[in-house]
Amino acid sequence: METIIVVGGGAGGLELATRLGDKLGKSGRARIVLVDRSPAHFWKPLLHTVASGKRDPALCEIEYSAQASEHGFTFEQGELLAIERDERHIVLAPCTSADGLEVQPRRALAYTRLVLAFGSVTNFFNVPGACEHVLTLDNVGQAEAFRARFVALCIAASAHNARGARPYRRVDITIVGGGATGVELAAELSFSARALARYKVHTLDPVRDVRISILERGKHLLPHLPAALSTRAESYLRGLGVQVCTGVGVASVAADGVRDVDGVLHGADMMLWAAGVEGPQICATLGLTLNQNRQIKVLPSLQTLDDPAIFAIGDCASFVCPVKGVAPPRAQVAHQQALFLADALAQDARGPLPMFSYRDYGSLVSLGPVAGVGILVGALTGRKLSVSGAMAQTLYALMYQKHLLALHGFVRAAAQALASWLRAKTSPPVKLH
Repeated sequence: METIIVVGGGAGGLELATRLGDKLGKSGRARIVLVDRSPAHFWKPLLHTVASGKRDPALCEIEYSAQASEHGFTFEQGELLAIERDERHIVLAPCTSADGLEVQPRRALAYTRLVLAFGSVTNFFNVPGACEHVLTLDNVGQAEAFRARFVALCIAASAHNARGARPYRRVDITIVGGGATGVELAAELSFSARALARYKVHTLDPVRDVRISILERGKHLLPHLPAALSTRAESYLRGLGVQVCTGVGVASVAADGVRDVDGVLHGADMMLWAAGVEGPQICATLGLTLNQNRQIKVLPSLQTLDDPAIFAIGDCASFVCPVKGVAPPRAQVAHQQALFLADALAQDARGPLPMFSYRDYGSLVSLGPVAGVGILVGALTGRKLSVSGAMAQTLYALMYQKHLLALHGFVRAAAQALASWLRAKTSPPVKLH
């Protein structure tokens, strides 16, 4: 029986394994295996809501084992160490429990065809001190660490001021990068600071004493959107009290702040880097052709240049359309590639593979609970429509529901949406501890 292994359970990998399990696994036509080092899936575009405390990841994670049981594939927890292409198997590191007990030994899994869906990690662009001193949002653990530090800093500053100690203490947060992640986090943090003050978690003034800054190297925030929408987003953030600094390049990072190329120090109690992504380090060890961002180069069939039995999708892959250029590292690209590859791999392996074509449906950016900006692209006409305000925020929320629909079907996705709505009505808007 053919064995198809998908390494990485992100937006693209989990959707692909689910569809292949439904198409091939349940009928016994192929064995589908999903490999991930974590036991559960969380949709990466929402990590900023975990970092701000708006969303509890434990209530939104999807257990890989449960998904596998319901959709005809097998889940193997483990971190990829190597691909032995001559023998056609992958090697996984030992899997240990939190107390150090070895749950799974180092092992090899044989494959007929292999799909790499590692996702991406933060790209520090070799800026001195960035890797050592800033926080990132590559996974749930990092997002939770950011949230915990943010709440702790607010409580500590509040207690310091209550004792009458001098100097008066504030909380300064610097976000490097004015793309979607940086903008969305800044907006959510502003609302979280207000919510924590309302629930008396701290006594700081959420605007004057919790100072949030965005440093962006380009002329505008959100460079992938039209300038008018970028300006609108910037005005909205300034209205929330967020300081927006455009045209600021980062030269180095230290424990006490970020120094720009003009030598100005932007002091900060905590810093987050959201200035770009690259392929994870494992990509450089596989003997596959990479681009300058350590992403695996693929053909229009999404096969790697070096091995027709190995495919790559999502943020770890570099797909260049001959007409539209490089596909951006976005969830919608991973979703489209998962749909394409699920159909392609379900065909007779001896036949020629079809060619993938990426279609840009636009981009939406959240500006907190009640606003957003974005652009929609018509599927038939290609006409672009700018959206903002509550409508943009509603459409943004529907993107996550679309992801759940692809994984669970209508009934379960609708039930989860209802459960989330009820929790929102009965719980604080942010995690308070």
